[in-house]
Amino acid sequence: MTDKVIRIAVDAMGGDNVPDVLVEGSLDALRLYSDVEITLVGDEKRISNSLERFLQAGTVKKSNVKREQSVRNRVHITHADEVIEMCDAPAQAIRTKKGASIVVANKLCRANEVDAVISAGNTGAAMASSLLYMGRLAGVSRPAITALFPTKKNFVAILDVGANTDCKPEHLYQFAVMASIYTSHVLGYQQPRIGLLNIGEERTKGNELTDVAYGLLENSDLNFIGNVEGRDIFNGVADVVVCDGFVGNVLLKFGESIFSFVTHLLRKYLAKSIWRKMGAYLMKPAFRAIKTEMSPEDYGGAPLLGVDGISIICHGNSTPYAIRNAIRVARKLVLEEVNEQIKLELAKKNLK
Repeated sequence: MTDKVIRIAVDAMGGDNVPDVLVEGSLDALRLYSDVEITLVGDEKRISNSLERFLQAGTVKKSNVKREQSVRNRVHITHADEVIEMCDAPAQAIRTKKGASIVVANKLCRANEVDAVISAGNTGAAMASSLLYMGRLAGVSRPAITALFPTKKNFVAILDVGANTDCKPEHLYQFAVMASIYTSHVLGYQQPRIGLLNIGEERTKGNELTDVAYGLLENSDLNFIGNVEGRDIFNGVADVVVCDGFVGNVLLKFGESIFSFVTHLLRKYLAKSIWRKMGAYLMKPAFRAIKTEMSPEDYGGAPLLGVDGISIICHGNSTPYAIRNAIRVARKLVLEEVNEQIKLELAKKNLK
């Protein structure tokens, strides 16, 4: 607990099963963090009904009326009468739907009424709205979406995973600076190891983008370890891996599909005999542990690093547990003043 109150806006109409998932996850976070206040943005009537239902359930379940009253006092509702759907074109939607929940949430941040915004809705709209209303940090040319992958050693931060399909070398350098600060302050890594995603470890491999970016990283004071290949990521060779958003998004979607594919193969071959089925039954705890470790829900969403505010983008099918963790990450980013650290570091290099 700190003396500072962290104010977070949650887009309650973004994602699947709205607003219940967002409301339940927000209340779970409020029970954990007494220094957090949450503003739920969206259809006031629907949110109010959901909120009252979960608050009553929490009072009975937790048997702690005083704590539940504290939670009730720290949750607020801001009405928004429009929603940007998953199928909407992001740029057009944020221009035409001025009353959309994600737009209203970002306007609250611009007005300094909240410190962070969380959305599980349309990713493009969340990113475009944050960029439009928060703006970019001084020294940042392109904000980047950051995803965490599990490895044999710890988590690795990969960016960009979708915000920028075409990048310049200086953008990759800025990504590295932002992720180095993010992983050191939020994940607690000492001198994070920075890797440049490439088709080979040799200095001469790659294209013009990676060749020039390598030089920028090599001559910086970052803990740059050189090129890393795709096979190095799960081995935990680097703490941060930088790449353009096109490659990063392909990598992210491929990585997210691995567990479901392996599960499919296991079911296929374990069903071939009674002995295999018995072995599978005994291995259930191990399978559950692997699923938990591979699940993105523990990561707390993907921060959009480089905007002048805190913006966390979550999966559309996020559970209350995932939303709670997204709030945890947003809280940490605010407390650690990560954006101020990024501005200071980029100011040293004067790269724009």
